[in-house]
Amino acid sequence: MSIMPDHWIRKMANNEQMIEPFVEELSREGVISYGVSSYGYDARVSDEFKIFTNVDSAIVDPKAFPDTGFVDRKTPVCTIPPNSFVLARTVEYFRIPKDVLVICVGKSTYARCGIIVNVTPLEPGWEGHVTLEFSNTTPLPARIYAFEGACQFLFFKGDSPCEVAYSDRKGKYMNQTGVVLPRID
Repeated sequence: MSIMPDHWIRKMANNEQMIEPFVEELSREGVISYGVSSYGYDARVSDEFKIFTNVDSAIVDPKAFPDTGFVDRKTPVCTIPPNSFVLARTVEYFRIPKDVLVICVGKSTYARCGIIVNVTPLEPGWEGHVTLEFSNTTPLPARIYAFEGACQFLFFKGDSPCEVAYSDRKGKYMNQTGVVLPRID
């Protein structure tokens, strides 16, 4: 298994629509960077946010996660309450090949401010907008900027395609759009 370089990412994005929309170069002038880097792709966060709130005394239960625990906002700048989190999604839509596993890591600009980005691996054969979780680990409000870099995706190509891909088993988050809450099938 090897990590894939910038020229492979460009080829897959342009020829196989692996990432749409796709930014060919690393954009960073006055913004948190996004686009192709040496061995990854820095994705952007959209302007759709679900801000966690406890107004209705919701209980966090992954088997029955209530939508009432969030406030929806469409905004260019999202403020995360202290010691709380926000769900969002990538601007980019991903189509992962059946011989590739994708790992996501946070951006150092956010990490140095106490904002942690969490994403589970993008499995072979999965496609959709990626749901992002931003955790504010500080006792102060924190900002996230829409249409700027949010996290970096690293592409690992296996020696051969897997026997059963996410698309083959009809995974519950296949083809997701928008910000998707936890699901139990």
